[in-house]
Amino acid sequence: MRKVAILATGGTISSAADSRIELINYKSGSFTGAEILNQIPEIREIADVHIEQTTNFSSMEMTAKEWTILREKALHYLNELDFDGVVITHGTNTIEETAYFLHLTCNVSKPIVIVGSQRPLTGLSSDAHLNVYNAVKLAASEEAVGKGVLVLMNDEINGAREVTKTNTVRLETFQSGQLGFLGYVDNDGVFFYRQPTRLHTAQSQFNQLDTAELDPVEIVYSYAGADGNLIRCLIPTGVKGIVIAGTGTGRFSTKELEALIEAKKQGIAVVRSSRVGNGRVIPEKTYEPYGFVSGDNLLPQKARILLMLALKVTKDSEEIQRIFDTY
Repeated sequence: MRKVAILATGGTISSAADSRIELINYKSGSFTGAEILNQIPEIREIADVHIEQTTNFSSMEMTAKEWTILREKALHYLNELDFDGVVITHGTNTIEETAYFLHLTCNVSKPIVIVGSQRPLTGLSSDAHLNVYNAVKLAASEEAVGKGVLVLMNDEINGAREVTKTNTVRLETFQSGQLGFLGYVDNDGVFFYRQPTRLHTAQSQFNQLDTAELDPVEIVYSYAGADGNLIRCLIPTGVKGIVIAGTGTGRFSTKELEALIEAKKQGIAVVRSSRVGNGRVIPEKTYEPYGFVSGDNLLPQKARILLMLALKVTKDSEEIQRIFDTY
């Protein structure tokens, strides 16, 4: 039987509410990972599981410190203890950010699967139990090897780079935009129909990187009439990078452009992304003189993570652009 480690971090999947029909007002961290596992005895039939509690709080409290701890623990189980896969139970609000960080920094080809739930563990028709079962099934499968970090919810397999939460409360919330799912976990097995093509995990240049200290990078959301003052407020704070969630193809107002030029002159890296949710931010001649980096189709929160890692190895705009074109 294949060995799977479960790292429990909290989130809705660990929560309890006052009644079974209360699906919104609940407390994260009400159950430990072991208590969740005890409610799903069927898991023991598909894998030899070992569970470790790393944190037990809302995923909104996740920082690079917790990401680094999860990275170290996952690699310990996979590379040192020779487990076949790792499952991380996680709150859904920032699950995609943890997934992408691990996708870029874990030196392993074995499966790492991140799972959460939209409904509390105590809720009527909670999705928590089946999601965890399917996540272990996926992590224990040969099919998931070499696919990078995966997010499994609602029977659907999403890749860490593209996946995002698209609905506040519905079960089908996790989507990969127009690029689509990687596959499904069904009763009769694990099925992939496509795989990630950008570099990740064992192929990533960041998989030996010390991530204990990452430079601060902030996200600024563009909108009609934006005057650039939010950007100017960031300049003296010690921020090392700014991701601008621009309109359309990563564009912004003239006043924002002026503020971003000021930031760049102060040595702050600038990445153009889009608030749209789908499509590429393509390099444009308008912005070339300023050394702004085009974020391709990465969502702003994913672009922030890649920029934080890129700044650990280079401050050169052209090299950062190469990294964004590669990952």
